[in-house]
Amino acid sequence: MMTFLVRRLAIILPTLVFVSFIIFGLQQLLPGDPALAMAGEERDPDAIAHIRKTLRLDEPIAMRYAYWMAGVVQGDLGISLRIQKPVGELVLQKLPVTLQLAAMAMLVALLIGIPMGMLSAVKNGSAWDYGANVIALWGLSTPNFWLGIMMILLFSVELGWLPASGYVPPAEGLGANLAAMVMPAFVLGNAIAAVMMRHTRSAMLQVLSSDYVRTARAKGLYERAVIGKHAWRNASIPVITLGALEFGQLLSGAVLTEQVFSIPGFGKLIVDAVFNRDYAVVQGVVLCTASAYILLNFLADIAYMLVNPRLRS
Repeated sequence: MMTFLVRRLAIILPTLVFVSFIIFGLQQLLPGDPALAMAGEERDPDAIAHIRKTLRLDEPIAMRYAYWMAGVVQGDLGISLRIQKPVGELVLQKLPVTLQLAAMAMLVALLIGIPMGMLSAVKNGSAWDYGANVIALWGLSTPNFWLGIMMILLFSVELGWLPASGYVPPAEGLGANLAAMVMPAFVLGNAIAAVMMRHTRSAMLQVLSSDYVRTARAKGLYERAVIGKHAWRNASIPVITLGALEFGQLLSGAVLTEQVFSIPGFGKLIVDAVFNRDYAVVQGVVLCTASAYILLNFLADIAYMLVNPRLRS
């Protein structure tokens, strides 16, 4: 097990280097001149010259990449020319917001998707199965922005139970924070729950028809033990993979949902940076997101071995 983890850790570093090269290289292919975009409508020559010098746009791309990577290694992601703040500071401001939203959305998805998927597989062909599939199809086909608007109209405008938009830091009031985040978390978790349900159902159906499950039932084990101890532990491997990928996608920023509920997360930060050609912010946010994906996949590998002892060898 330790050998496997060491090998996985050894792969992470070159993967991050390759990802950083892709991020930096693809951004150079964006149309338009970032110096002209940042200079504004007047396009003062002195301002353009200052921007080119600051971004090192007059140097070869290899040198610019080397300068950027040297700063990244030291924890310096650059300076946002539009906001005039360090990118690392902006990331630290937005990351807790997106992290909380992603965690709450994933909790909603797990609490809804996994039990529904297991119930649908166990009751295959019954009314429970058809009902769960209908709910899953509804979750997959419902646009997040439409569901968010409908929830605002119902729970904020009509009933007045929850705030329509905005974000309150937990330090200023945990109750107000949860009230502001519960609707966007449900909107995001609803779609992921539908995917979780379908994958859980498919994995459980495959496992329930296997020989060792039939043997466990032949021994006279309770159905709850057969499903929970034997079937679910083996069916959870693809669900763990899906959960890691979906959580990484949530961390990359749920742009539409954050816009509907006016949540200042990663989504709004990167959209504003792209429109304003703020290269440093785009590179910093995308690099942090890619690093989160790599870390989540590593944690998923660890979870595989904890859930299924056969993988430890």
